[in-house]
Amino acid sequence: MKQEPLWQAGRHISFPPLKHNLDVEVLVIGGGITGITAAYLLTKAGKKVALVERKRLVSGETSHTSAHVTYPTDTRLSALIKHFGKDHAQAAWDAQSAGANQIAAAIAEEDIQCELRHVPGFLYAALDTPAEKEAPHLVEDFQAAADMGFDVSYVQSAPWVDRPAVRFANMLKLHPRKYLEGLAQCIVSNGGQVYEESEATGFAEDSKSVTCNGHRITYESVFIATHVPLQGKTGTMSAMLLQTKLSLYSTYMVGAHIAAGSLPEALWWDTSDPYLYLRVDRHQGRDYLMVGGEDHKTGQEADTEGCYTRLIQKVLQLVPGAEIDRRWSGQVIETNDGLPFIGETEDGQYVATGFSGTGTTWGTAAAMMFRDKVLGIANPWQDLLSVNRKPLAETWDYLKENKDYPYYLVKGLLAGASSDLNQLHMGEGRLMRSNGRKVAAYRKEDGTLCLLSPVCPHLGCTVNWNIAEKSWDCPCHGSRFAATGELIGGPAETPLEAIKEA
Repeated sequence: MKQEPLWQAGRHISFPPLKHNLDVEVLVIGGGITGITAAYLLTKAGKKVALVERKRLVSGETSHTSAHVTYPTDTRLSALIKHFGKDHAQAAWDAQSAGANQIAAAIAEEDIQCELRHVPGFLYAALDTPAEKEAPHLVEDFQAAADMGFDVSYVQSAPWVDRPAVRFANMLKLHPRKYLEGLAQCIVSNGGQVYEESEATGFAEDSKSVTCNGHRITYESVFIATHVPLQGKTGTMSAMLLQTKLSLYSTYMVGAHIAAGSLPEALWWDTSDPYLYLRVDRHQGRDYLMVGGEDHKTGQEADTEGCYTRLIQKVLQLVPGAEIDRRWSGQVIETNDGLPFIGETEDGQYVATGFSGTGTTWGTAAAMMFRDKVLGIANPWQDLLSVNRKPLAETWDYLKENKDYPYYLVKGLLAGASSDLNQLHMGEGRLMRSNGRKVAAYRKEDGTLCLLSPVCPHLGCTVNWNIAEKSWDCPCHGSRFAATGELIGGPAETPLEAIKEA
């Protein structure tokens, strides 16, 4: 049996080590989901950026993920509401939704081939608990999510597990290494610099600079995007205080080949604590199942082999005949209140940690927050997720206070969209799906179908169809495009990208 994550198999791209001094606007330390996304976003914004990774890109905890791209937080929504209040809980879910949207938008815009799939997700009653006991709590979570505008439903019997569940529409899953290597190549093509085997070892006390491979990197802003944040220029007491708010947990995964089409292609996680999480991928000939769980505080479980044994037993209970071929472990970081810490720890120094089990989306959201900080944009989640956060006022009106932020980045890309292009009438435009990809679809009066990228080329928002003017309008900054994609008015300077129908 192989003892490595599935994502590490296959050919990797590589980048050189740092061999000279650097002077940049933005330094990003860490080559996982958070750091690579941050460097990508800031090079797109025109900043002079360098990314350094002490080993290889995507070799740390990002490579040990199951790559569920979800907007539900690890902490149940009902629990978040009780602890933080409804508006604050919605802000947390919106932040994760924004991360998922950003991932899908980048894949579409950069045409990254990373096995992206839009699939449903199911939070289901654990098999070892009475269904009638869990059902009311699931209904509570469903109703809260529906009230916030998320595309959810309550089902009495989720497919495969045959348990009551909350069904979340339009979750995403992907191959994380292929996705992030694609973003890394975009960083370089956008003028950024990427260095592997380049460890940041010493921050200067009297300047914004750090030593890396014996060379000096000076910067205006630095993002310490490592799993556990480096101390950097933060005082020892402040760094120790942050550590007291973090708990590190080991988590385990096994992978198995299963009969093609025997299970729905979807994501699952149950209501137990720690929870069991599952993912099914379609492959030619046979499908692949990944199952994870058996979490415990790192260093506090003597029989770690037993964790794998119990997980394998659960796999065989769920799918008799599954052919298990690999196993691996990872680590997640929990915080003292269930939400990550993302923000500035010193002038010009930013950190992000405590993503729990949804690091793919939280890491992306953290990168967006850092991008906003560098560009001087007010971010809706900065106070909620601050490293030094204090309780926010219960009267905080989240939607009202943040009405000027491009909120459609949060809600737009994962909204429900039909994939049946035959439903589109002549003269009609609609956001739809084609070959698993969201498109801006318009059928001309002669019946010809026109497919466009729905991503506004200005700053990446998702356009909407203007039924009165028969145009595609950007809700974030007002760019407008003809039904067939031509630019009508800025601030965008180029048309919507045309997509060829497969």
